[in-house]
Amino acid sequence: MNLKFIHMADMHFDMPFTVLNSRNKLGDKRRLEQREAFKKVIEYIKENNIEYLFIAGDLYENEYIRKTTIEYINNLFKEIPTTKIFITPGNHDPYINNSMYKDFNWNENVHIFNSKISVIEAKDCDIYGVGFDDFYCKGLGIENIKIKNKEKINILITHGTLNGGTIENMEYNPLNKTMLNKLGFDYIALGHIHKLDYNNEENQRIVYPGSTISMGFDELGSHGVVLGEINKEDIKLDFLKIDNKEFQEIELDISDINSIEELIEKINNLELDKNAYYKLILIGDKNFEINTYKLIDFILNENIIKIKNRTKIKINLEEISKNNNLKGLFVKEILEELNKNNYDKNLLQNALEIGLEIINN
Repeated sequence: MNLKFIHMADMHFDMPFTVLNSRNKLGDKRRLEQREAFKKVIEYIKENNIEYLFIAGDLYENEYIRKTTIEYINNLFKEIPTTKIFITPGNHDPYINNSMYKDFNWNENVHIFNSKISVIEAKDCDIYGVGFDDFYCKGLGIENIKIKNKEKINILITHGTLNGGTIENMEYNPLNKTMLNKLGFDYIALGHIHKLDYNNEENQRIVYPGSTISMGFDELGSHGVVLGEINKEDIKLDFLKIDNKEFQEIELDISDINSIEELIEKINNLELDKNAYYKLILIGDKNFEINTYKLIDFILNENIIKIKNRTKIKINLEEISKNNNLKGLFVKEILEELNKNNYDKNLLQNALEIGLEIINN
């Protein structure tokens, strides 16, 4: 008998979306899109008779979550009473005093794990889980798990960093892939890393679904949930796109543009997907000064959220550096630092532009 499930993580309900709020309060719109995305998951479960829903942490933002949002989530859970829902708290929604996991009366088909490893024995599978009880976690003792019944389908749900090598990653339940494989689980549902990781290897059973919706421009492309169908011999995984909006980066070469007014007109005439949020990256040689903070105010397309200036000054710096004056000495000093590679080149380029503007005025 095949077991059908949805594995999701990192919903981050009620996060402030600070970058989006810089453009006409689009953060409020994005929070509505979070709700729409979650409802889409529930509708899929109803239409396809999905037996299990695994939520591997960071369902909400502990600092910002509102009771009305939790009520919205729980009311949707009530619409799928025959689906068993398992939640493991993560570093953004830990199982702490006064948390919504402790203080709210969740629907009877919802089970929330805490920081003590436990197992829920169902008819067709055993579900193991453990979650955060603080905003940081050096380890949850997962390596000590002993599977009770290896004849059943055994699933582990947790939140953490798989094979993370940095000091920061060690603060969020560091996990080792070799260790996890030795435990013998048929499927391990992870959360915390917002990038989708599934079907990258044959018969993959340790999976990150990524964030259900994109949180920003460090999470480009499609986002959603993982659909699973599993028995003791086989596993089938598919990706279901849930997020109706994508974050994208596009480049605009401004080498042939001669004024800020012409640039504004060029940007406003770009044909862009209405179902995407954009970071516009300006490249090429520029013929005029650009203040991206002021420029964004003149952009009519609200889906352009950020403008990044990676253009270069259209002048011969080597020739200027030969002049025996303040401008020449300044440019020579900057060029020497650029050649040393001791500093961030973009930072030095910005310093060069600001310095030349001050000297020229």
